[in-house]
Amino acid sequence: MYTLHGLYAVTDPALQAPGQLAASVAQAIDGGTALVQYLDKTGNAGTRLLQAGALADICRARGVVFIVNDDIMLAADCGAHGVHLGKDDADPRSARKLLGTEAIIGVSCYNDLSLAHAAAEAGADYIAFGRFFPSRTKPAAVQAGPELIRQAKQDLSLPIAAIGGITPANAGQLIDAGADMLAVVQGIFAAADVRRAAAAFSVLFERLPTN
Repeated sequence: MYTLHGLYAVTDPALQAPGQLAASVAQAIDGGTALVQYLDKTGNAGTRLLQAGALADICRARGVVFIVNDDIMLAADCGAHGVHLGKDDADPRSARKLLGTEAIIGVSCYNDLSLAHAAAEAGADYIAFGRFFPSRTKPAAVQAGPELIRQAKQDLSLPIAAIGGITPANAGQLIDAGADMLAVVQGIFAAADVRRAAAAFSVLFERLPTN
């Protein structure tokens, strides 16, 4: 059983040169990434299946959770651990029916706690809130705050992912609020050194025991 905790690297086709996606993801894993999400809505179906299949193989070999964004059929076809769904995507129950009881299903809840409650009732394995900070990936996304994470931790027992403009400098307040995962796009894959960029986030989860 995989633990939903740590750095959650989300790919972006605009940030990798052709043919470099697998290498970039491997570097992110070298830097401590615990989960990878394949997000590409621009490529054709065949290319997306080849890319997702290659990433699924890398992640499984390295003990890292691999999630496909939005596309339940692609998640099934490439052997992903699960799928991440947004408000315009299929219901978690439909994803569960196709992908099986062991699949990991995440749901974007934006800045809406009621969506998180609904996702939990529908069988989601984790929820995601954000954006928390100005984001180059989704600049028009709704704004969320750390207090939303705190409230969700009180109300629900699901792991929580935070996303949106997260950097090593501002991530601590989200972890302190209770975020189990930091979902990062630009902060990893736009970096000149992907491994080092991932490591700067991963180290934030290495908590020393209190005396």
